[in-house]
Amino acid sequence: MPQLFLIAHIAGRAVAIESGQVESVVDIGTVVPVPGAGRQVRGLAALRSRVVTVIDTRAALGLPAAETRATRAIITHVEGHHYAIMVDSLEDVAPFELLPLSPGIALDAGWRATGCGLVERNGEPILTIDLRALVPGLTAMAA
Repeated sequence: MPQLFLIAHIAGRAVAIESGQVESVVDIGTVVPVPGAGRQVRGLAALRSRVVTVIDTRAALGLPAAETRATRAIITHVEGHHYAIMVDSLEDVAPFELLPLSPGIALDAGWRATGCGLVERNGEPILTIDLRALVPGLTAMAA
């Protein structure tokens, strides 16, 4: 049975995010750095009368920084907190069948940690990702 997925682009790669993980899509303005935070935490931003933690997705995936900073973000709610997951661009929401990752697919460490399946669009596979895997410390909290 098809599920709805948001198609986004991160580091030149199309990714699919299950719509249940997406609270909203926003443009992020001023980000205030957090002293002592890990490289993947860009900082804090005010968004609709609340503060969100802004995640530098490239850093969370272990990728080099982009030449220009992303300003689009997906807001997700994890463990009682709101996070803004930065993306390069967003497409649209569409229904897809979620397919399992096959053992023969080679993904770099950051993508392997967040990848949770595939969807197929016009015969092209698109990696589905779990936004929770981009939130620092979540794995340690679950253990």
